[in-house]
Parts: sequence; C-alpha cells; structure tokens
Amino acid sequence: MKVGYKGKEKYLVWHIEGGLGKNIAATALIPSLKEKYPDRKIIMTVSYPDVFINNPHVDRVYPLSNLTYFYQDYIEDKDTLVFRHEGYFQNNHLHKKQHLIKSWCDLLDLEYTTQIPELHFNLIQKRIINLWKRQKPTLLIHTNGGPMNDEKIYSWTRDIPPFIAQQIVDKYKNQYRIIQVCRNELEVLQGVDEAYYEAMTNYELFTLLASTDKRVLIDSCLQHAAAALNLPSTVLWVGTSPTVFGYDLHSNIKANPPKHKPKLINSYLFDYSFSGEVIECPYYDVEEVFDIENIFDSVDSI
Repeated sequence: MKVGYKGKEKYLVWHIEGGLGKNIAATALIPSLKEKYPDRKIIMTVSYPDVFINNPHVDRVYPLSNLTYFYQDYIEDKDTLVFRHEGYFQNNHLHKKQHLIKSWCDLLDLEYTTQIPELHFNLIQKRIINLWKRQKPTLLIHTNGGPMNDEKIYSWTRDIPPFIAQQIVDKYKNQYRIIQVCRNELEVLQGVDEAYYEAMTNYELFTLLASTDKRVLIDSCLQHAAAALNLPSTVLWVGTSPTVFGYDLHSNIKANPPKHKPKLINSYLFDYSFSGEVIECPYYDVEEVFDIENIFDSVDSI
C-alpha cells in the first residue's frame, strides 16, 4: 500500500517548452500561481532555466535536457500538481483572438488580469547594467531573432527588412550610439557602433537591454524582456500578431496588409512559421512592408 500525502511537502510542476521569448512570457503567471497555491513549492521544467533562477516564487528550476531522478523526486508518492499544457494549440490562440498569457490562464484556471512578464536581476547583474552605459544615449535595434546558429540570413515573418533597418540606423546614428543585436556578422548594418552576433548569455542580453534609452525590436525575446523591465519600445510585426504576443506598453507597428493573397501551401494550424517559408512570402517589394515614417514617429515619441 502506498503512503498517503499527509504531512508531505506539496509541489506544483509547470512545464514550458519553446523559445526564449515564450519562457519570458511565462514568468507573468508565476505570482498568480503562487497566490493560488501558496502551500506548494513551484518547480519549473523549462527550456530556458536562467529566466526563472532569480524568481523569488520559484523553488527549483530544471532544464528539459536534464531531468535526472525527477519522477522519484517529485511524482512518485508525492502530492504534486503537474501542468503541462500548450497554449499555442488553444482555439483562441490559433484564431489570434487573445494573448498567449490569457490562453495559459484558461488552461491553468487562473484569472487573467493582463499580467506582465517579470525578470529579476541579482546584485551582480544590476551592476553589469551600468557597465553597458556610455555618455551618448543608446538606441538598440534587434534586426532578427531566433537561434543564433540559424543559417537563414533573413526571416521575412519576423525580421526587420534590411532596407528598413538600414534607414533606421541612418536616421539616428548621429544622435544615438547604435547597438545592433543580430544572428551573425553577415547581418551587421552599416553605421552601427556595436553589433552583437555571437551567443551571449541571456542575462547579458537583458542587462544590455536595460541600459538602453531607445529600442526598435521585433517579435522575439527582447520585446518580451522589454515588457518585463517596463521599457516601452517600438516593436515591428510582420507575420505574427501583437494581439497574441505583444504588450500595450509598446508601440506596436503592424506591417501593411500584403497586396497579394498568400499561398500557404506548407501551413497547418498556423498561417506563417517563425522561420519564414520563402515560398509563402506575400510581399513583392520591401517598401510594401512598412511605412518608414510611422517607424520614425514611434521612435521619436517613446
């Protein structure tokens, strides 16, 4: 006969797969989970553990690549709630009717109060923020996202079109120290003061972001991090939706509707993939995507 739960510690395990931005978004609900389950220790099994390490409500963080003895430590004969839900496959998410965080709330039976992600810096990380700062104000432009080892130079669904990105640099390079975050050296724009295309730790990226005065971002990890750090930013959207992934804190600029109906021959539950299927791009000219003056107005107003 198995031993009962009486007197044993209680656990809540939340499993998060996916990219860095998705993991940052999930931090929005950690306080809500702790409020609903104050007697349970929160155990995170995630693809980006460093996002959760400093969180005061989280007791343990495990990378998905190393769950040694997890069953015996947290499941077998334990009083444990396990949440392994995928918000991406909820109907309201697929139809772009609500934010990912709201979809998680529906799955976790939490009240949605437009929760915002949280990032917590320890003492050393706070000091690193000051090391990034210079006398000249800084504008950070995140031109393309995804894995740093991605061989694709440009993903049209999320990245800033290079022609548009270069115009932004040309506009502000005399007024600001321009820092570019991109995937590799082939994507570095002309006129930037610093470019970071080799893998940095996530918290190095976050401290860099925290040191900036202006930000032009895409739907990638840094727009989630900027929301977590209460840093209003200009965020450009092409194939993804600010309704689903964005935050009202930001100035969200959506691409112009394509003049040609896209032929989504490789699409299943979602219209566009994050990587950007080349054959499905509905734009025939880069100037069709964004009105550059709208971007300038946004940067100037934040």
